[in-house]
Parts: sequence; C-alpha cells; structure tokens
Amino acid sequence: MRTKNSATAPSSIAVTGGKAIPVAPAGTAFGGTLQAALGVAAFSLTFPATAWGLESFGPWSLVAVRSLLAALIAGVCLLALRVPLPARRHWAGLAVVAAGVVLGFPLLTTLALQTSTTAHAAVVVGLLPLTTALFSALRVGTRPSRTFWTAALAGAAAVVAFTVQQSGGALTTADLYLFAALLVCAAGYTEGGRLARVMPGWQVIGWALVLCLPLTAPVAAVALSYEPVHLTWHGVTGLLWVAAGSQFLGMVVWYRGMAAIGIPKASQLQLAQPLLTLVWSVLLLGEHLTVAAPLTAAAVLVCIAVTQRARG
Repeated sequence: MRTKNSATAPSSIAVTGGKAIPVAPAGTAFGGTLQAALGVAAFSLTFPATAWGLESFGPWSLVAVRSLLAALIAGVCLLALRVPLPARRHWAGLAVVAAGVVLGFPLLTTLALQTSTTAHAAVVVGLLPLTTALFSALRVGTRPSRTFWTAALAGAAAVVAFTVQQSGGALTTADLYLFAALLVCAAGYTEGGRLARVMPGWQVIGWALVLCLPLTAPVAAVALSYEPVHLTWHGVTGLLWVAAGSQFLGMVVWYRGMAAIGIPKASQLQLAQPLLTLVWSVLLLGEHLTVAAPLTAAAVLVCIAVTQRARG
C-alpha cells in the first residue's frame, strides 16, 4: 500500500541472505552517488572555510553567527514546505544532535583551528567515522566483530601517534579540543542517524538548528559586541560557506544521497574526506604538509575501510 509520502518504488528486488532488498534504478543510484559526493566535498571544505572565517571573526562570533544563519535557512525551508513539528518524543534526540553537531563540534574545532593547521585537524578528525561506530555500538547495542575493533584501535593508534609526534611529544590544547570534538560529534551523528529512521535526514539537522536559535541568537549578539570584527573577502566567504554549505546544504545532499544509495556505499565516499581537506589546505591556505599527514590519513582510510567491511 502506498502512502502520500512513500518513496518511489525500486525497479528490482535482490535476494541476499534469504531477504528481499530493494535495488534502486541506475539513474537513482547515479544521482544518489553524485549527491553524496557533493556532501563529502562540502564537508571537506569546512576546516579551510573556518580558517578563512577566523580572519574576520572571533571564534565565538564565527560559530554563533554560522549557526544562526544556518538556522534561518533551515527555518525558511521548514516553513516553506509546511513541515509539522516533530513528535515530543523526538525532541530529546534532537537536543543531542544540536549539542553535538550544531554547537559542540563547530565550536571545539574552531577553537582548535586558532592554533592548529587545517591539515593537522583533518587527520585527527578523520577518526570521526570510527568514533561514531563506537558510539553507535554502545547506543544501539550491536556487537561488532573482532576484526572491526582491531581496525578501529589501529586507526585510533595511528592518529594518536601522529598527534603526539606533531605536537612535540605532548598533546596541545588544540589537540584536546579536537578529541573532544570527535566525541560530541560522534554522539550527535549517532543520535541523528537514529532519528533519520523516522524522519527525513535534512529535517533532523533543520530542527536541530532551529532548536538552537534561542541560544545562538543572543550569543551572536554578545560575541559580536566583544570580539573584534575585520571584514575581509576571505572572512565573509568562509562564514557563508560554513553556514550555508557545511552546516545545512551539505547535510541536505548528503542525507539525500544516503537515502538513494544506502549508508554503506555513502560511507565509502566519505573515506575521501580527510584527504580532500588536505588538498584544500594546500590549495586554499598554502599550508605545507609534512610526510606524516597524508600517510596517517591514508592509514586511517584503510582502517575505516576494514571496519566498513567488518560491519557488513
């Protein structure tokens, strides 16, 4: 039985492990892959854009205004499409998404990027898929295989070794910010993934952004009055990108892509994100990479690929 909001029917059915699994038409698969790839590209530009934004704004101003602008875009879309309010039972989960993805991760990474290079941050945050998998296992109660945990620990060890080596034998304040960002974002991604089973993914991030408005609006006003603002082309472009591109539009195409091609295939595309950020850090910011950065990013990529296969 079809409902008004049901998705387009798949063109065929594949049988795997005794279960019938819908297979999307070739055109849908191509479009979904393209949208997911655009989402990954948008996310890979977040750190360079944040570095640009810090040229014009203080860290608190940048994060607050970024979230405020993204919330206004999301609010307009939600109103224009007449999306009803989420059920009361979903608001606690949306609060977790808001705390982790809308506020925590942007703030902690922005604070880190005041003293850390984007290349360094990209390698550390490249551990995010593994951290999210850990949170997902704890939240959902799944039992990943021994291969999964071995690869996850290997990836974590590679990032920790890189961080300590790059920091001269001890963790810096920026490193602590980045590791904290991993934890809060993984929690937000995990809860967002759970909510995306019962509502469209773009509405999850949209309502999370709107939920933060009572906080981000006054914080933006206070931060702008205390932190100096020196508007430059780089600074304004960076702010607009992290607000519209990374925080909202990137999420929209990413979730639409995942819906079309499935989470496993979309996750394979996301493996390229840290390496893309390294490329942007060189092209847009003129950073000089050490040999350890791309090697560690590649090692983490391999570990994540192993965990994806181990999870099936």
